[in-house]
Amino acid sequence: MIFIDNEGQTDPKLNLALEEYILRHFDASTDYLLFYINAPSIIIGRNQNTLEEINQEYIDTNDIHVVRRVSGGGAVYHDLGNLNFSFITNHDGKSISNFKKFTAPVIKVLNDMGVTAELKGRNDILVGEKKISGTAQFSTGKRMISHGTLLFDTDMTEVTKALQVKMSKIQSKGHKSVRSRVANISEFLKDPISMEAFKNQLLVGLYEASEPFESYQLTEAEWKAVHKLKAEKYDQWDWNYGRSPKFNIQRTKRFPIGEIDLRIFVEKGLISEFKIFGDFFGRQPITDLEDLLIGVPYDKVEIAKILKNLSIENYFGKLETSDFIDLVYGND
Repeated sequence: MIFIDNEGQTDPKLNLALEEYILRHFDASTDYLLFYINAPSIIIGRNQNTLEEINQEYIDTNDIHVVRRVSGGGAVYHDLGNLNFSFITNHDGKSISNFKKFTAPVIKVLNDMGVTAELKGRNDILVGEKKISGTAQFSTGKRMISHGTLLFDTDMTEVTKALQVKMSKIQSKGHKSVRSRVANISEFLKDPISMEAFKNQLLVGLYEASEPFESYQLTEAEWKAVHKLKAEKYDQWDWNYGRSPKFNIQRTKRFPIGEIDLRIFVEKGLISEFKIFGDFFGRQPITDLEDLLIGVPYDKVEIAKILKNLSIENYFGKLETSDFIDLVYGND
């Protein structure tokens, strides 16, 4: 495995561009590890409706970045007290949704440091009932990213101020607020250490859990290409916010795989717009499923015909096609 040095960059748009560039352009026969720390920012899941996840007024007033990532899952708050890790590896067909595989070495290092962490739920690392990390994945088919946050010394007061926490998520967690169920790793350490020391200890621990690492610094040409990707994608309003769809039907439900929020516009009995939002994880681009239903009569039988031979799990994870059809057409 090769450790990529991001040279202390804290621009979230640049760091996400770097991560994607490594995924798409670095040697596919090699595994990579990337660490990065972002300036205060909201990182939006690939399939989320940005404006409904953030407190825009607070973000504008406090100059907080808003950036969409390529992976699914929910919106998260990053600041200089949050360490992000990213494993970029081959996709063997068994690794997608296998969060245990990629979190296990991180959890081992945390436990070695005296932090009794474990993987719980879909994709969270917890100490007791307190969440200290969330993880997400993205696959191109041949290569994949498994990345996560490590709340080391994050300003928890900013989390709830910058994010709009949906009532459905609060109810599903059985807690009153985000702040009540998250914690910093620094709270569980016997002796206080700096972020830099924590990062170094984590890296040393991951070295020991794997074959010997190499370290790599990007060339000038590679950094130029990363900046180009940032300018063309991550700097763009369309990528980070996206178009708000026209709709006259909204259907939302939280499943074990996450929330699915449908916005459907029906004209003269036909579906003319169909948009799927949510914090679910899937293998295939959700736009493929959306496009499939454009022009289809808004009729349960007709929708079922279209989806009959489709593997709905490719888009959402473990979800029955019948459950999705019921959501589209309005059965609870």
